[in-house]
Amino acid sequence: MLRARLTTEMKEAMKAGDRERLATVRMIQAALKDRDIEARGNGKEPISEDEILSLLQKMIKQRTESAGVYEQGGRPELAANERAEIAIIESFLPKQMDEAETQAAIDAAIAETGAAGPKDMGKVIAALKGAYAGRMDFGKASGLVKAALAAKG
Repeated sequence: MLRARLTTEMKEAMKAGDRERLATVRMIQAALKDRDIEARGNGKEPISEDEILSLLQKMIKQRTESAGVYEQGGRPELAANERAEIAIIESFLPKQMDEAETQAAIDAAIAETGAAGPKDMGKVIAALKGAYAGRMDFGKASGLVKAALAAKG
């Protein structure tokens, strides 16, 4: 589904002459192709929708870090390019969960996994990734899970 959307978006960007969007979509597709080739080399199927969402989040994280480095280095034009790519990549992700939704999901995952303390953090994060891939910022969620489990243990 997401692969087809990427192909459609690429065609529309070509027709519209939107070079920035076209370059970013091509970059996403190249990363997908690399991951598919890697999976095929390991005897696996092409990557799943959840893995694609995870890849997109990773790309956003990389660009956010790069933009910060560019700003610190006095290169605001390069930081602006990174932020533009982030906006395009985010358009392919499902709506992100807000703080309250994230906390509710964490509470539910803790109850569901029977987590009793910080040592169970891996189980809770795995449950969240399985249920909310692409919709939750796991960097932020990790801190919230840690705090919630510390309060229990």
